[in-house]
Amino acid sequence: MRWFITGSSAGFGRVLTETLLARGEEVVATARDPRTLTDLVDTYPDAVSTLPLDVTDPDQVRTAVAAAVAAGPVDVLVNNAGHGLAGALEELTDAQIHEVLAVNLLGALAVTRAVLPHMRDRRSGHIVQMSSVGGVVGNPGHAIYATSKFALEGASEALAGEVAPFGIRVTIVEPGPFRTEFLGRSMGRATPIPDYEDGPAGAVRAHFATGDGKQSGDPVRAVEAIIDTVRSPSAPLRLPLGRSAVERIRAKLTGQLADLEACAEVAIAADR
Repeated sequence: MRWFITGSSAGFGRVLTETLLARGEEVVATARDPRTLTDLVDTYPDAVSTLPLDVTDPDQVRTAVAAAVAAGPVDVLVNNAGHGLAGALEELTDAQIHEVLAVNLLGALAVTRAVLPHMRDRRSGHIVQMSSVGGVVGNPGHAIYATSKFALEGASEALAGEVAPFGIRVTIVEPGPFRTEFLGRSMGRATPIPDYEDGPAGAVRAHFATGDGKQSGDPVRAVEAIIDTVRSPSAPLRLPLGRSAVERIRAKLTGQLADLEACAEVAIAADR
């Protein structure tokens, strides 16, 4: 298989790229600064190619995908580029909101749309969208990140139905806390408003400030699960990763079903 991965310089993208190359797979590794991938090129010169890619730049998206496709088939696309932003919704600036949505949502959709004609022509392919437990459960103090991931999951669920007739599969990955750099350099922070500090948003901010590197999730095991899922003929639409993700998503869905049942009679009565 030949993989195209965004955000290959750090976090899950870096671990996934390294794991695939160690397994003898071929990877098109992209990053805003491909010089961060030089060591991989030195180690695996025949298996990895690198391309500059800022997913918020439409011209770079088109150029990178065209270059990758010109060199060979893209069997798997992994939309991994993204970052968080700690802060209650009221604390966020317009620029911060736009930046998160541009990378986490619009960038992922732009790369997906650029790769789709190639996969559709070949009648095969697999699109892996890196979401989060935060794409199912909205954390106070992480609202715009949840917005980006909820939206990505909705678009990807619809996409899965659209492209299934062409032999293209979609998997939405929903990791819980893992020992990547997500709470470090990948986490932006809003300027706090004092009223929020003693509430849930402040608690989440404090946890994010001290939790980097202490998460229970092993990123190597996570990427191995992603690779195994892509290789499975019965890959699920959604792949939660880590005990925390499973437990939190289960609790969310159980509560949502209870709410549905509680209002079902009133809801149904609204029909004519």
